[in-house]
Amino acid sequence: MTGRPVLAVLPPSLRPRLALIAVLAALVVVALGVLYAGHSEPGAVDRWIIRPTADTLRPPWRHVALALDFLGEPVGAATLVLAAVTGCLLLRRPRAAVLVVAGVAVTVGTATLLKHLVGRTIHGDNLSYPSGHTAFATALALMAALLATRRLGLGRTAGTSLVLASALVAGAAMGWAQVGLGAHYPTDVLGGWCTALAVIPATAWLVDRTADRLGDRSAGRTADAGRRERR
Repeated sequence: MTGRPVLAVLPPSLRPRLALIAVLAALVVVALGVLYAGHSEPGAVDRWIIRPTADTLRPPWRHVALALDFLGEPVGAATLVLAAVTGCLLLRRPRAAVLVVAGVAVTVGTATLLKHLVGRTIHGDNLSYPSGHTAFATALALMAALLATRRLGLGRTAGTSLVLASALVAGAAMGWAQVGLGAHYPTDVLGGWCTALAVIPATAWLVDRTADRLGDRSAGRTADAGRRERR
């Protein structure tokens, strides 16, 4: 026994379902990106949901939205990532700590790249699609849910439900703040949410795959050294 199932950050029981969700989410990201490429105005869906580009919040809800928005800014995001990595290391889950760093980096990097490729703007020249704040918050929630699923020993249905519920709550909370503050269109938020859903399962799989290969090489070298010593 190698103990790999215990170490995996992407529980094997969840992989098929999360892979399907990741593919569907990626298709949504691409579809919305094509639909709103180069636009600088809200679409019909945006207008149907709320009057976009306007700060619609008043105290005390505006303070809540600003606090959530801060968590997606560099200082707030770095604090959350540092706390998450520290928690993973205290729980003796170095692979999960690697996922946090890699997951955030890939998610934010993907969102930033998409912003420049799509070229949708709000309030002048501010690139808006997809919402990086929403992508970040959703990614962090997804990774925390994956760790909780493994630690609690949840099955396929319960684990998938926890992962999706966590992503929905985090994405909805940050998305509400971004739309309410007039920083993003609602479809930007949907794009950011789907970006995280597409990126995190793939990143988790790659982290597991890379860690397993490194572990195999290390075990092979140890075995070779042992055989040489016995000679």
